Amino acid sequence: MFLKILDRLEEILIATLMALATLIIFIAVAHRYLLGVSWLYPILFPINLSWAQELCIFMFVWVAKFGAAYGVRTGIHVGVDVVVNQLKSPWRNIVITFGLLCGAFFTFVIGTMGAKFVYGLMGTDQVTPDLEIPSWFVYLCIPLGSYLMCFRFLQVAYAYWRTGELPHHDHAQVEGIEVTEPGVGAAEVTR
Repeated sequence: MFLKILDRLEEILIATLMALATLIIFIAVAHRYLLGVSWLYPILFPINLSWAQELCIFMFVWVAKFGAAYGVRTGIHVGVDVVVNQLKSPWRNIVITFGLLCGAFFTFVIGTMGAKFVYGLMGTDQVTPDLEIPSWFVYLCIPLGSYLMCFRFLQVAYAYWRTGELPHHDHAQVEGIEVTEPGVGAAEVTR
């Protein structure tokens, strides 16, 4: 139950931040170009959107950190596994498990270093230039995203140890559509 809630929160956070950032960028660009229209200039000039770029940068950084954890969970990270797939079963299992544990260790170290950095920033009065929000809040994505990614590496490693299966992404599969006959192209929409 906890994992389903965590999975859903992760997906909602990523999708919401991406949608909001896209909307904010669209509005800021439209505002910039509509300022050139003479009759709209007096209406739009007082609207200050100088903060939009900074906010979108922060949002995409958060999306990248949590999206990386999502990528580990779903198996959509790019991997160079040509050599690993050529190995025989016991060595292949050892190399894959070692790689997953190295990923967990690395992200744990990054999360810990990020947590120390954020903790140090909390004692300062540093704020972002345009939004003037505390800098520590912006950088909070480093420990949160890294620890989540560490958890995802451990989750995948545990599942691999139990089942021998890694999460993989099927490029031909579209969520909500099931193919009834392979190769024919007939599809049935599931709801």
